[in-house]
This record gives sequence, structure tokens and C-alpha cells, in this order.
Amino acid sequence: MGGPNLEVFKFGMYILFPIGIMYYFGTNLDGKFSTPGFWPKEDQSHKIPFEREDIAKELSRLKARSLAAREQRIQAERERETEPLQADGVENR
Repeated sequence: MGGPNLEVFKFGMYILFPIGIMYYFGTNLDGKFSTPGFWPKEDQSHKIPFEREDIAKELSRLKARSLAAREQRIQAERERETEPLQADGVENR
């Protein structure tokens, strides 16, 4: 077995290794681990409405977009129904 010097060395490693890791990864974080342009700028991100008028305007915009998508979906379904079905060159009615 090891002597007292080995135990002192192991104790020093148990104490200094985590402190060294924390010091290395905890200092100069912006220089070591930053990626320029990673986060979007404020004008590129979503704007959450907080005022009553802004919320109502956003709701009406979302409803209009939903209705437009629904109309397109219904129109596409109608077009699909009116097209004759063909299987192996023979029309099925």
C-alpha cells in the first residue's frame, strides 16, 4: 500500500482537480465558448403583444390566416373530387 505521501497527493488531487476544471470553464466564457450570430437579433425574433389592441389585432390576423388555409384546403379537396379517377388507363365512375 502507499504511504502518507500518496494519501496527501490523492487528497490534493481530489481538491484541486474540480477547482481547476471550474476555473478553466468559468473564466472568459465569452471568448472560449461564444458563437457569433447564434442568437437572433431583437428585430428578427417574435414580438409578443401585451396591449389589448395588439392582442386583438394578432388574433384577427391568425383567424384570417386560418380561414385562408381552410379555404385553400377545401378548394383542393373539391378539385380532387371533380378529377376523374383513373386506374390502368380506364376511368372509374
